[in-house]
Amino acid sequence: MLLKWLKRIGFLLLFLFALLNVMVASHAYYLTHFFADAPRPPKMNELSWSAKTKAMLLGMPLPKSKVVDSFQVPHRTIFINTDDGLVLESWIAPSSLPVSKGTIVMFHGHGGSKSGIIREATAFHAMGWQVVLTDFRAHGNSSGEACTIGANESLDVKAVYDYARKELKEKNLVIWGISLGASTTLHAMANYPIRPERLMLEMPFASLHDAVKGRVRMMQLPVEPISTLLTFWGGIQHGFWAFGFQPAQDASAVSCPVLLQWGFNDKRVTENETNTLFAQLGTNQRTMMKYYQSGHESLLKKEPEKWGAVMTEFLR
Repeated sequence: MLLKWLKRIGFLLLFLFALLNVMVASHAYYLTHFFADAPRPPKMNELSWSAKTKAMLLGMPLPKSKVVDSFQVPHRTIFINTDDGLVLESWIAPSSLPVSKGTIVMFHGHGGSKSGIIREATAFHAMGWQVVLTDFRAHGNSSGEACTIGANESLDVKAVYDYARKELKEKNLVIWGISLGASTTLHAMANYPIRPERLMLEMPFASLHDAVKGRVRMMQLPVEPISTLLTFWGGIQHGFWAFGFQPAQDASAVSCPVLLQWGFNDKRVTENETNTLFAQLGTNQRTMMKYYQSGHESLLKKEPEKWGAVMTEFLR
């Protein structure tokens, strides 16, 4: 009798484990894909009981981020091809100075677009820089539907960097990235000959697993085993070992001056992640700046005076 019950319990646990993996794999798929024809996701309280249950168990398709051109600086749209055949849409705003200080290429966060970094681009342009803002693949007006949270997006960073060096003939090139844009830049610099004159990173995650943990925390769900399973299935679906994607280790490839920024109220990226990444940077020309009033958001919007002073000094 005991053996019979043990078998039943074993089969039940096996079934529950398989069901959990199916659910997490579905969520991983929807977290790493954006669809141009997907409708705006309704709020949970707007869903029927059955639709709400399905969304909680399997996730739901998310629409591609929309681009709203509220950039008041004179600019034009350009298209940049990646090595794997995608087309990225960028805005380029030439410096208003007789002689430009250089070019700052800019990369947004997960689920965003170049519209979301207009505030920072406007500030850099006012300092005398030419700026290039780009939609990552599967974001905004760039092609593609799959987002690998930085693994393949590193090719986007390479494409924009190569364009600035070869087409714009830029000698003084700076890279600025926030969240996904910052972590992806580090991964790109570790894998391709990308050597900017300066690097500005805001709130990069230390590893893809850490990034997933941050998202799960924001969803107010048990961090483990959900984050480990999400990381595993996300990597499997996109054909790479997701646990090996670690921007903190990639940071050792950086040899230029670096500014790393983080907010104390950040619920997505921890202070320990930030300190670990800072310690791994492969240059002694590194500066850490922490913002006491900010979270995982635009530091310029939250603390404009401090952000402006820090950027002016770093880019001097």
